[in-house]
Amino acid sequence: MTFIRALATSAIIAAAITTTLVAIASANDRSIIVQSTTSTKNSGLYNVLLPQFKKATGITVHIVAVGTGQAIRNARNCDGDVLLVHAKGAEQKFVTDGFGTKRHDLMYNDFVFVGPPSDSAKITGSKSASDTLKKIATSKAIFASRGDDSGTHKKERTLWQAAGIDPTPSSGKWYRETGSGMGATLNIAVGMGAYAMTDRATWIAFKNKRDFKVLVEGDKALFNQYGITAVSAKKCPSVKTKLAETFSAWLRSKSGQSAIAAYKRNGQQLFFPNAVTN
Repeated sequence: MTFIRALATSAIIAAAITTTLVAIASANDRSIIVQSTTSTKNSGLYNVLLPQFKKATGITVHIVAVGTGQAIRNARNCDGDVLLVHAKGAEQKFVTDGFGTKRHDLMYNDFVFVGPPSDSAKITGSKSASDTLKKIATSKAIFASRGDDSGTHKKERTLWQAAGIDPTPSSGKWYRETGSGMGATLNIAVGMGAYAMTDRATWIAFKNKRDFKVLVEGDKALFNQYGITAVSAKKCPSVKTKLAETFSAWLRSKSGQSAIAAYKRNGQQLFFPNAVTN
């Protein structure tokens, strides 16, 4: 499947899921739809947060988990009440364009570079994302990119730009764009013995690591901020603004922030709350 066909297929699936959930949410006035990045869903975080939120408020939350770019497009189409993603610049534009009420920092983790122990590009232990990408490009070691306009892909493109490298001319050669989610991209990377960049939460939850390891971490450029925004009724009159704001406020409250901090996989904390609590 080509990159373009993969993106088209993902968009069709996301649209079908959203349409179904819109119908469900419309039938139940005490429910909302959250357009979310895949990393939060795949990590299992919502399995912990949503039951606690429903118990506290009686509100049911339906999650549409797609790449950040698709989540924002869905929210712009008024197919959701809340946006929870990790691409601050795009989120702020969403608000500036009138589609969101106000964006709030919610939690953070970081991105890491993973790869096989052979490490042909010799990136192990590098403290610089730019140096890491330069070594990969110079050695023409295979690098698996999501290539799907997700928050991770947006960050990756920013890091390539900071390194002064445009990998797109090498697309299909050493630079492989999967057009898929993070889990699928990691599976492809492991299968090809390729490097990949992933958010840490997805990596911790990922089960098909084989002998792959985190090779590069710790650069402040790899900081990964998540934000939450209620969709504005001015652009989308059908959204449930009050319920959306309730969800946002609960996640940013001491109860929500404590629940985020307490969530662990394999003994490791996946997300670190940093909302301004009341």
